[in-house]
Amino acid sequence: MMAPRFLYPAALAALALLPNAAPAQSVDEKAQVCAGCHGDNGVPQEGMPVIWGQQQGYLYLQLRDYKSGARQNDIMSPIAQSLERDDMLALALYFSQKQWPDLQQPRAPADVAARAQSAISAVVCSSCHQSGFLGEGTQPRLAGQREDYAQQTMLDFRTHKRANNPGMSDLMLSISEDDIKACAAYFAGL
Repeated sequence: MMAPRFLYPAALAALALLPNAAPAQSVDEKAQVCAGCHGDNGVPQEGMPVIWGQQQGYLYLQLRDYKSGARQNDIMSPIAQSLERDDMLALALYFSQKQWPDLQQPRAPADVAARAQSAISAVVCSSCHQSGFLGEGTQPRLAGQREDYAQQTMLDFRTHKRANNPGMSDLMLSISEDDIKACAAYFAGL
């Protein structure tokens, strides 16, 4: 997913704050780099995911995938390149211990929720994302995630633009784009 152009200067400036620039940085200082896009109060910029309160294992794997190139993003890939394994583990733990923010997204209308629940049943989302879609371990929380981000992520899996989880690509191909839109609205309102 391409980030809005206005984020590039902030992300580039943030690169100067990464671990290589100051060897004795605390995890709090390292996390400030993330705040530019993901919010210093856990409420992210448009198109960016909530990472506060996200599953620790999932956060670590995403950072690792950005670093390895298995997952690509114009902003995250260069940031992850500068992180060592210990930095990624510390940041994943740090953000997983934060409280999930209330984005005050509305619940999906009844017809949208019904369509989403049908698609969710068809691909059995709760088998990985757990009851209430809170995630666990390496499976991300979907409940309360930004609707725009969730929809774009599912579409990116569908088109193989996001290629770090082939199983998700297969699942997103088995439902329609309208189903994906409904699921994103449903998850956002949980």
